[in-house]
Amino acid sequence: MNNLNNPPRWNIRPNEAGEDRNKWNYALLVPMLALAAFRWVWSKESEKEITKVKTEYLRKVTIAEKELETKYRDIIVENRRAVAHLEIELEKEQNRTLSYRNALIAQSKQLVEERKQMELERDLLKQEINVAQKGSKMQALYASHLEKEEEWQAKAKILLKEFEDALKERQNIYCSWRRPRKDRLEIEKHVLVKAASNPVAVELGMTDGLIDIFKHDNHCAVLTNTNKCENGRLMWIYLKYWELLVNLKKFKRLEDAVTGK
Repeated sequence: MNNLNNPPRWNIRPNEAGEDRNKWNYALLVPMLALAAFRWVWSKESEKEITKVKTEYLRKVTIAEKELETKYRDIIVENRRAVAHLEIELEKEQNRTLSYRNALIAQSKQLVEERKQMELERDLLKQEINVAQKGSKMQALYASHLEKEEEWQAKAKILLKEFEDALKERQNIYCSWRRPRKDRLEIEKHVLVKAASNPVAVELGMTDGLIDIFKHDNHCAVLTNTNKCENGRLMWIYLKYWELLVNLKKFKRLEDAVTGK
């Protein structure tokens, strides 16, 4: 039987005088230290990897935000310049007929409101991008819709160029004492039919503007003038307005597509 007054030497009991320390103490300490070292190294490597992924993600989000901000800032600056120019032209024509003046003022106000709305929606879009943290996906979606809207814009510009050529020819006939009146009426009829049947022209609401031009634009250059661009005033204001409206509609529809409205 064991002597309770003299128990066996456990690992935790100091060795008796003259004996070497028990090696079991070190045998348990070494694997514990190795395990602790492994966990420390593994934790550091994981932290580095997480930091690397997080940094790369934030970099992509930042790039996407900067690209969007640059595009919108350029658009806003250009729109402001165009609106300012349009307002100056409207001021010069304020003594025209009442119906012509009211139409342009109403359209100008609508244009300013749409520009303000576009700026507000741009800010909301940036906030949604920051909250959702989907910079890369949003950028790809933006690029996809941008390509589609640029195709629409290209078609609209071609259409506006056709209308510009027709209006210049119509005004040239109007200002000529040699050209018959029926030629001018034929051009007006053709232009109105196209404005009523072309989807882009319908979306821009060009019919009312064309009627306004045909009724009130009676400006002609000097009798010996040969430059068609010198004739007409109201037609050039409407052409500038329609061009600006094409740009606004492009980015308005783009924002609606990206934000899911």
